[in-house]
Amino acid sequence: MITLKERVYIAELMEKGEIGKEYVVAGWVDTVRVHGKLVFVVLRDRSGKMQVVAKKNISEDAWRTAKSLTPESVVAVRGVLVESKAALGGRELQAREIVVYSKAEPLPIDIHDHAKTVLAKRLDWRFLDLRNPRNQTIFLVEAEMARAAREWFASNGFVEIFTSKIVGAATEGGAEVFSIVYFDKPAFLAQSPQLYKQMGVIAGFERVYEIGPAFRAEPHHTTRHLTEYTSVDLEMGFIDSYEDVMDAVEGVVRAMVEAAVGRYRSRIEEYFPGAVLELPKKIPRITIREAYKLLEAAGVKVEWGEDLSSEAERKLGEIVEREYGSPIVFVTEYPWNARPFYTMKKPDEPEWTLSFDLLFRGLEIATGGQREHRYEVLRRQIEEKGLNPKNFEWYLAMFRYGAPPHGGAGIGLERVVMQTLGLSNIREARLLPRDPERLTP
Repeated sequence: MITLKERVYIAELMEKGEIGKEYVVAGWVDTVRVHGKLVFVVLRDRSGKMQVVAKKNISEDAWRTAKSLTPESVVAVRGVLVESKAALGGRELQAREIVVYSKAEPLPIDIHDHAKTVLAKRLDWRFLDLRNPRNQTIFLVEAEMARAAREWFASNGFVEIFTSKIVGAATEGGAEVFSIVYFDKPAFLAQSPQLYKQMGVIAGFERVYEIGPAFRAEPHHTTRHLTEYTSVDLEMGFIDSYEDVMDAVEGVVRAMVEAAVGRYRSRIEEYFPGAVLELPKKIPRITIREAYKLLEAAGVKVEWGEDLSSEAERKLGEIVEREYGSPIVFVTEYPWNARPFYTMKKPDEPEWTLSFDLLFRGLEIATGGQREHRYEVLRRQIEEKGLNPKNFEWYLAMFRYGAPPHGGAGIGLERVVMQTLGLSNIREARLLPRDPERLTP
């Protein structure tokens, strides 16, 4: 009789199991091969795969059950661990008993080769798509990155906060917000926790962070945009300059990548041969005006005083890789017209700002900078952006009662995963992606 309390994970059994001893394993049927009085079943659990062999002369019941199995059925097997040169890892389990918990119907997608099914259909059948070890690896990496980020923040004096995602005004202005009905008044889904992060600093926590959802009503149909994503946000008070913020962003991103590669290197190398396995010791920093010059020298048309286009970012990534030997670069001093109202202007050149983007393989993965903490200046900047200060009264009030110089950044978790692994579409890095068309599953 099989009881799941006896269950051993496959990886543990393959590494430490005692030959000749009886064990119980459970998981999904990967493949079934019938050869007369022998049935070979490859069983898969979250830790790995192993071969199970059912022999008619050892257990006819197990043999008959094994013959009837379909791919992705959920089973438990009790058997004896034996050595086998022909089996995965040189070991297999000789079945004495097989229990079928759920027999799977014919599959609507190929889960063994992700390239055989278009991404849109794979996402329709996401629970099946994620049974592929390659696709599972993406989210193991993502989970490890989030864990490492929290650990880095905690060890560097940051306090985790949990802010509201229902807000009364657009965080950054503009139309890229989802409107919702909040009882009898209009409201929005938060574009970022920006204003609340600043509140945390001004309230006296000094250093805060949050890892949570952010929403952007951007009608983009690209491989790099989502309407809902996970933002790794930080804000820190009593800074000397926005360089301090870049130091923090560099520290946490490095911790995220190093932790994921350190834990899952073998899986990453197996499934993602184009992955970045190591970041440079020091991430280069260039001003956007230097970026304009590099791009123009490469024949790319740019508009001075404007934000970089996606194509310009991609090309700049290639240039930096070639010139600096780095897949990642900080671009600083973005133009004022391309930054939100709360960004601090450069004192001697107000058309530029004390802000930055972090580009990883030519894609922006983080945006940040120093915030304007002077009440009158901040109020004036809100008006400059064409916004109504009355909509930000609660926010502005914070700056009338003592606000330290501070700054922060937001890091897109899915984008860090995407660029680290070399994925071609950000939807692969989101468990349940949302874009202008997709609301299910």
